[in-house]
Amino acid sequence: MSNSTRGEPIEVLLVEDDENDANLTMDALRDGRVRNRISHVENGIEAMAFLRREGKYANAPRPDLILLDLNMPRKNGREVLEEVKADPELRHIPIVVMTGSDDEKDVLGAYERHVNCYVVKPVDLDQFMTVVKSIESFWFTIVKLPAA
Repeated sequence: MSNSTRGEPIEVLLVEDDENDANLTMDALRDGRVRNRISHVENGIEAMAFLRREGKYANAPRPDLILLDLNMPRKNGREVLEEVKADPELRHIPIVVMTGSDDEKDVLGAYERHVNCYVVKPVDLDQFMTVVKSIESFWFTIVKLPAA
């Protein structure tokens, strides 16, 4: 039974270094129809600490979904994707890559690392909001998520 059918909010981890994209994504999710709680980290090192509940993230919630940018400083999204999908404790968490890259190498590389979905961020603000709300609708109302 997914969190939304249990009445609990959906836990989302947003891994995004661009402040504008992060704010837009969080706004779109907050305006959505599904109750959710959004945690935001700015790079891959923080993402892995959050997921492993290390240091300041010791009490971090286990996300039901990860929204992951590919191109970030310190540890990029490709590395995070690889680490998450290699970890038996984390690999069941669905990951949606949301990135500005439509390069076929990036798309193929993400799917080779077992991403669940690859989305190119639109430049247009209205389209960006529509894409995020579509992700929310699909992943939170249609897809059956595993219990954490």
